[in-house]
Amino acid sequence: MKGRVHSLESFGSADGPGVRFLVFLQGCAMRCRFCHNPDTWSREGGTLMEPAEVLDRAERYRSYWGTEGGITVSGGEALLQPEFVAELFEQAHARGIDTCLDTALQPFTREQPFFGSWERIMAACDLVIADIKHIDPEAHRALTGHGNENILDALRWLSDAGVPVWIRQVLVPGITDDDESLRRTAGFVKSLSNVRRVEVLPYHTLGVYKWDELGIPYTLRDVQPPSADRVENAERILGASA
Repeated sequence: MKGRVHSLESFGSADGPGVRFLVFLQGCAMRCRFCHNPDTWSREGGTLMEPAEVLDRAERYRSYWGTEGGITVSGGEALLQPEFVAELFEQAHARGIDTCLDTALQPFTREQPFFGSWERIMAACDLVIADIKHIDPEAHRALTGHGNENILDALRWLSDAGVPVWIRQVLVPGITDDDESLRRTAGFVKSLSNVRRVEVLPYHTLGVYKWDELGIPYTLRDVQPPSADRVENAERILGASA
């Protein structure tokens, strides 16, 4: 089993508890208008690696992880390579390595063969970091190119299964920052029993140059990052963690 790996980072401090070794997998079906890594979209790029290769690289930095650190697998969208992630997490647990999945959950379905790999992943996953791009299905489709019904279903499944989850909300002025949508998101999050943390991620333009390099029109060019007041407002409504 080999996976397409976009890149590896040795020291991540904002992608799960403690210090993390970050594994960014190649490929994503979503086309988020604010994406800062459009270079991960293609499913054909990246470097083919076996799970053991990835973990051998990660363990070089194990002494820095402390008691909370480990590996975080992100993307792109890691769940587009579910069998690889399942094997990677199983081998990581066999080595006593803490595992975290950073995902938008877009590929989730209760149908096979995906669901069998999903169950394997979750059996060896210590934490899921999940993005809620927008709570409204049509607004979500306009923002990402996909609806959110299966994403919310995945979050309900995780709640029922008791898998710890951190929720992240990207705050895009004029798109995801209105109080009504934030209150709807807060109500949904409160209906889940497994949410350990809620984070608000202010929109930024640091990845716009990648769109330009790839020749992809960037439709949010005139949108400015949210003010501190709007970020604090969103954090208050969502009950974001400090």
